[in-house]
Amino acid sequence: MSDKESHVSNDLEQTVLRQLEFIGEDIHREGLLETPKRVIKALRELTKGYQQDPRTILNKTFNVKSDQMIIVQDIEYWSMCEHHMLPFTGKAHVAYLPQDRVVGLSKIPRAVHALARRLQVQERLTHQIADAIEQALDPLGVGVIVTGQHLCCAMRGAKAPVVMKTSALRRTFLDQAVRGEFLSLLKG
Repeated sequence: MSDKESHVSNDLEQTVLRQLEFIGEDIHREGLLETPKRVIKALRELTKGYQQDPRTILNKTFNVKSDQMIIVQDIEYWSMCEHHMLPFTGKAHVAYLPQDRVVGLSKIPRAVHALARRLQVQERLTHQIADAIEQALDPLGVGVIVTGQHLCCAMRGAKAPVVMKTSALRRTFLDQAVRGEFLSLLKG
């Protein structure tokens, strides 16, 4: 660890200790002695998407001629809301109509995770997934639907555990028939 990283890590540990004191905890209690280090480690893991480029992840493609919709459904993700730094989780459903190439199956969930592992809002996450697929594959069309349950809404404020759904449709997916096929295949 560099001197700068060590200094930042020490500052972060002190911040966590101050937060624990703020809520009334005894920072010398046995169960909390390693908490600052664990919080920092968790934060690094939960935000590792900042070090990942979804377009690079999506660059493994194959020359496969297909004029049919490809859907990767029920991609579980975990993210943190940028307003309260509380978790939100859900599923992403990604579809595209290939032009000349298809992407390796595992790449789409990896790209979703890279974008979700940042401070986010669900609306932006949905559009970023669609943009990454569109930029990397240049397909005829892209459709993305994301569902999410947000602890910032369920645990505080409104105290309403609801499901939010967002969508991003590009190119041919704006056509009512293509959109209808996408939604029908998700249900089926």
